[in-house]
Amino acid sequence: MRGSWTPSIVPNGYDQTVYIVLDDFGQLGRAFPDPERADLESVISDLMSGQYNDPVSVIAFNTAERWAEDASEDTAYEIMRRIDLAGDVLPSSLEGFVERHLGPNRQLSLRLA
Repeated sequence: MRGSWTPSIVPNGYDQTVYIVLDDFGQLGRAFPDPERADLESVISDLMSGQYNDPVSVIAFNTAERWAEDASEDTAYEIMRRIDLAGDVLPSSLEGFVERHLGPNRQLSLRLA
């Protein structure tokens, strides 16, 4: 009997950085959903559009270069930068994520007219 097959989350290009979001599903636990959208732009877009239940962290890794790191703070900063530039309000689905990684006293940049 063969073991179960798990699809790869590494994109077709071997030497690429992959970003995955750890999402909290409460009593059901935590998981890394949607490995199909594992590039940074897709992750930020999905976070900003509320595609995650309760994002906990963003992990970046590159198997060719043999490294992995927590990219949560940089991702939270980029989300806040984009929200500030657009003049939008932080979605409630991201409040916990941003506060966890940037702190409760995060400050947006001021736009000068």
